Amino acid sequence: MTQTITQEQVLEALSRVKDPELHRSLTELNMVRKVEVRNNDVEITLAITVPNCPFVNQIEAEVREEVGALPGVSNVTLHIGAMTEEERKRLEGKQEEGTAAKYNQIQHVVAVMSGKGGVGKSLVTGLLATALAKEGHRIGILDADITGPSIPMLFGLQGPVEMGPVGIRPFQSKTGIKVISMNFLLPSEDQPVIWRGPLIGRAITQLWGDVMWGDLDYLFVDLPPGTSDAALTTMQSLPVQGIVIVTTPQSLATMIVRKAVHMAQTVGVPIIGVVENMSYFVCPDTGNRHFIFGPSHVNDVTSAASTTLLAQLPIDPEVAFLCDNGGIEDINLPAILKMSEAFSTVVTVLAKK
Repeated sequence: MTQTITQEQVLEALSRVKDPELHRSLTELNMVRKVEVRNNDVEITLAITVPNCPFVNQIEAEVREEVGALPGVSNVTLHIGAMTEEERKRLEGKQEEGTAAKYNQIQHVVAVMSGKGGVGKSLVTGLLATALAKEGHRIGILDADITGPSIPMLFGLQGPVEMGPVGIRPFQSKTGIKVISMNFLLPSEDQPVIWRGPLIGRAITQLWGDVMWGDLDYLFVDLPPGTSDAALTTMQSLPVQGIVIVTTPQSLATMIVRKAVHMAQTVGVPIIGVVENMSYFVCPDTGNRHFIFGPSHVNDVTSAASTTLLAQLPIDPEVAFLCDNGGIEDINLPAILKMSEAFSTVVTVLAKK
């Protein structure tokens, strides 16, 4: 005897399908507009949050899988439209400021910091993110250098951003890294952001809470130089699990970077490790190493931070060329693999504490 399908059974099946961005069921979000059951045929009408939703195929596949698995269902017909602007505003109106954060599942938040400018924080952020993404990890980068953002250029990304149902959709690099930066929100990338410290701190918390990061294994926060509002806001307002300190060989840089180390210790955020950038130059003719900025003082930083040296990165004209042309994901240095392996080991240990 053929089993009769009920509308209630179909709605129950649809309640098991979740919007990939909001992590809430279709029924909870009022996306299910109509369900008709005729004998063993089921006809469903859905209204997704925005037209041209990038996840529409995934939603459709999951609906067909869940409803099609009900005993007795022989055919599922699906009609997919979009919510009206008023409905979307009503949905967003139910959310408080920073609501996107409620739907984000981020395992590790790591800040990349240095007391000094020009040492390569953004480079290290991009290299670490790329190395981990190539290993299969889900990665995001929050460019917290509000007044001097460089992450977009390193990855060859340009704004403007698009709004999702409850927040900003981050850009995605060619290796799948999700990226957000103040530059994406400006009318032109060379427009200056002339803000005082409190506004910069507020902007960082909004980029954290208003962006639809989704599920990430690591979110890297690329901090601006110094130990003022931006760094303090990040450490106190975001669930930062650890910090990567970036320095260069000079004694002057080491002295300034140690200020960042002491700040992290004062605030109580663990230091994962230290990366020394521009450590040496390998002559292409002889293969000899030349220490252009003098002998390394990185041991002074690791000693002050009671941590390990993750890597010493060389000066490489090819690296500079790729970064200038948005090709940081094409950089391949042996030191990067060593850095990402050491980083992952330390983060795993921190996660267990």
